[in-house]
Amino acid sequence: MPPHPYGPLSLLPPVVAIGLAIVTRRAALALVVGIYFGALVTTGGNPFTAVYDTLEVQLWPTLTDPGKLRVFAFTLLMGAMIGVICRCGGMRGLIGLIAPLANSRRSGQMITWFLGLLIFFDDYANTILLGNTLRPLCERLRISREKLAYLVDSTAAPVAGLALVSTWVAVEIDYLRDGLELLPATNQLRAFDLFLASIPYRFYVLMALLFVPLVALLNRDFGPMLAAERRGLRQPHPYGEDAEAQLEDSMAAQSDLSARWYNGVLPIVITLAVVMVLLVVTGRRALDAAGAPPNAPLRDILGSAASSVSLFYGSLTGLAVAALLARMQGLLTARQIAEAAGQGARVVLPAIVILWCASSLSRQTSNKSVTGAPTRTPYQFQDHRLYTGDYLANLLVPNRGQKADASRPGEPASRVTGSEAIPASSARIPIELLPTVVFLLAAVVSFCTGTSYGTMGILLPIVLSLTYSMLSAGGQTVTPDNPILLACVGGVLAGAIFGDHCSPISDTTILSSQACACNHMAHVITQMPYALTVAVVAVLFGTLPLGWGVSVWLLLPAQAIVLIVILRVVGRQVE
Repeated sequence: MPPHPYGPLSLLPPVVAIGLAIVTRRAALALVVGIYFGALVTTGGNPFTAVYDTLEVQLWPTLTDPGKLRVFAFTLLMGAMIGVICRCGGMRGLIGLIAPLANSRRSGQMITWFLGLLIFFDDYANTILLGNTLRPLCERLRISREKLAYLVDSTAAPVAGLALVSTWVAVEIDYLRDGLELLPATNQLRAFDLFLASIPYRFYVLMALLFVPLVALLNRDFGPMLAAERRGLRQPHPYGEDAEAQLEDSMAAQSDLSARWYNGVLPIVITLAVVMVLLVVTGRRALDAAGAPPNAPLRDILGSAASSVSLFYGSLTGLAVAALLARMQGLLTARQIAEAAGQGARVVLPAIVILWCASSLSRQTSNKSVTGAPTRTPYQFQDHRLYTGDYLANLLVPNRGQKADASRPGEPASRVTGSEAIPASSARIPIELLPTVVFLLAAVVSFCTGTSYGTMGILLPIVLSLTYSMLSAGGQTVTPDNPILLACVGGVLAGAIFGDHCSPISDTTILSSQACACNHMAHVITQMPYALTVAVVAVLFGTLPLGWGVSVWLLLPAQAIVLIVILRVVGRQVE
């Protein structure tokens, strides 16, 4: 394989964007500047051509992509629906319904965590629904918006990535299948079996889900989150000085309207129901078009579904139901409904701008063309793509363009995304350290690119092929229950989510902060110490000892105990 066209310069856009976002606390501006620096790299340093590339090759195609447009529209419609629900008193009624269960800061956080586990089928739906719905409740309990954003973000991608029925599962299985195609035909591995068996080995994901209730039950926080929580106790509206974090006053319910819980519950329940139905319908149609058997499992149906279409029409239906309920009960006039919807939509506009810019940066660092075509020849789209993930993957396996001679003879080396078998001699690390290195590499790729999906797609084929080759070279028979193999698979899937949690340019991080009306960089800064703590525990008491033969069933409870000890020693009572 030819050398990477840009080398370390492929890291420039995310480094600039993340650094500038931390310094200025203006995510959209930082992302645009990062994209421009990336365009300078791909255009050979021409500042004028880079301006054109930034606007016409990076930003505009992302904005006009049908899938992205539907996600943007879904976000707007959800904001509009919440605006109508708030104005007609439905949100106040919903809070009144939940209030007996959430009468303290501890119970409020536990309910948020539990509801996050229930909305397991899609991370976007989880984030938008929970953030907007539970924000008034958390403000009443003096739970800071930073804490709410953390609760929402930590139960979105982790739950969707683990659930056997979600928009994630078939994508993850498909990436595993791509990797298995590179192995000798005599291998006994199946993609779904690997997905299922790797669940206990996704240490970061499991411990991140556990850390949320531990923080709530022990009522302890540390770092920037502790300061945010104490500020939340002193101020009715945490981050009240941030104008972007304020709800429009006109969205508040009129005082003379009765608070009816079903005006808040029905639109949300119907939104979820329509999304689920459309996921099944669109997934079934896609499988039928591909010639799949009629009895395909639900996980394959959901994985083939048009999730953006389902989310769009689900939120549109929810908005229509909210408006209909308000009109039929005489709570709002048609003009008031339109005003409330418009004001609710305006609240989420910053999220859409940041999400647009982050998606553009993610595409710029990817290995797919403007039209989404995958790379077929080495660095085929280097005139407008940086291949950042491929550069980082090359650090792990510097000679991954070489073919392993026995796996698929006669096939030309084509893609640079891991579609060639990896000889064991390519690796620079011992097999015992491979799970740890894989996890950390996935975290870095995800952090720099802001995408879990892209990280999984780049690394899973590489990691599967490399791990199989190294285990075979060591004289082992690679079985579906091999701990090193499962830890490497789990390391990619967990590391991708860890990097996504920490990255300011991640879509779910952006949506979490905006849905919770929290300053975006405040969410990143307060969540990162928690994510790093869980990741360090996952490495020191997970991937490292597992590489030397310690059973996963001993490591999981050990990690839980260590997290409890950390909270007891480092954490402080908020009150």
